[in-house]
Amino acid sequence: MRRTVSFQAPDRASQHGRQPEPLRTEFGFELPRGYVDESGTVHRDGVMRLATARDELVPLRDDRVRENSAYLSVVLISRVVTRIGTVEDIHPGVIEDLFASDLAFLQDFYRRINAEGHTRAAVNCPSCHEEFAVDLAGGRLGES
Repeated sequence: MRRTVSFQAPDRASQHGRQPEPLRTEFGFELPRGYVDESGTVHRDGVMRLATARDELVPLRDDRVRENSAYLSVVLISRVVTRIGTVEDIHPGVIEDLFASDLAFLQDFYRRINAEGHTRAAVNCPSCHEEFAVDLAGGRLGES
């Protein structure tokens, strides 16, 4: 007989009487330029999920990665992006067709959500030099 045991690590929020935040596994984003599909439609909003150990290991066995280590990020990003606009079949060919600035954005986004656990970045205002945080997940300037 199999038994399922659930374990939740102690959380500082629960120690202070607040409910712990649920684990977020998917993060929305908005590409700087957008993916242009074969019909010419531009897709900008998308979703990336947290990576698993398998997501990082499987591409290492890919022949394209063995021949060209730079291809690793294309295969890895294609495994964790679940949607770009209405395109849900995300494969290396889709990622190859992104503009370089969009690929760089997704690589940074991947690093932020998997290593740092959030999508915020500290920036400085070029006019007043005030430091503040912005959310890289998307949204237009002035929107909350």
